Amino acid sequence: MEVIITDSRLRKSLSIRMTGWQLASAMAGLMLVLLMVTAGLYHLIFVKAVREDWPVFGSVVRFVAKDQIEQRERFTRENIDVLAKKLGEMQAKMMQIESLGERLSGLAGVDPALIRSKPDRGGALMGSRPMTVADLQSMMDDLDHASIERADILTLMETRLFDQKMKVMMLPTQAPVQGGVVGSGFGIRVDPFTGGSAMHEGLDFPAAPGTPIYAASGGVVVVQQLHATYGNMVEIDHGNDLLTRYGHASRVFVKSGDVVKRGQKIAEIGTTGRSTGPHLHFEVLVRGVPQDPQKFLKLGAEAHITAVLPSAPRYPR
Repeated sequence: MEVIITDSRLRKSLSIRMTGWQLASAMAGLMLVLLMVTAGLYHLIFVKAVREDWPVFGSVVRFVAKDQIEQRERFTRENIDVLAKKLGEMQAKMMQIESLGERLSGLAGVDPALIRSKPDRGGALMGSRPMTVADLQSMMDDLDHASIERADILTLMETRLFDQKMKVMMLPTQAPVQGGVVGSGFGIRVDPFTGGSAMHEGLDFPAAPGTPIYAASGGVVVVQQLHATYGNMVEIDHGNDLLTRYGHASRVFVKSGDVVKRGQKIAEIGTTGRSTGPHLHFEVLVRGVPQDPQKFLKLGAEAHITAVLPSAPRYPR
């Protein structure tokens, strides 16, 4: 590119030749100079106007700054209000958890006072102010601390209830013969062989040979043998010094050392041993002392009735 400069004071014209790269550099330099001049003018006029409080510029700057501050405050207030509403909902749910915990505490044997929140408070409203971020943070910290305490107490209650459930599950409350009818009960009776009075230490369930015999509860088979009196006999240890005995079986499907579950088929009814006909002789012993098995079977029947009863209808709130 060629640039020709002419002037009356020059004897001849001045010719300048520039390449494309040189022209681009010159344009960039010119732009840089313009930016520097603009920045200088901004500093000279705008900043100086703010510092020296020029009437027109100062008013404009203060108006813009005030508007920005109001927008930030409005945004912050709206967020605080939303968070405060969420916090209120969380506190309401915490109260529901506490109410449920109080109802369950009696079943778990835990003091209900442990799960109650602070006592109810009230009084005249003497003055109020908008909630601040610090207030919100303090309330959230209190709620977090309370939730940790309630979680610990509910975990304790869960453990207690689980222990109670396990103890109940280990009780021999499952009927050893499905639909079985007791033929001879627990207590003094006339002995079928001698004709004299004798203590009957269990229950007799007469049934057809081959009728299944079920474990009254879970446990470990400690005895499986052919006994002179009880014939094919099985004894199951349920823990807590509880033991059940099953006699006169025709066939046995477990052996000593086996772990059995509640309701598991362990044998079939027969008439082995000292027996006048096919039936199951069922005993419950606590620390080696015979107990009336009906007490345990009634517990199982009552629990079954409670489980199958329809629950109360729930109405929408």
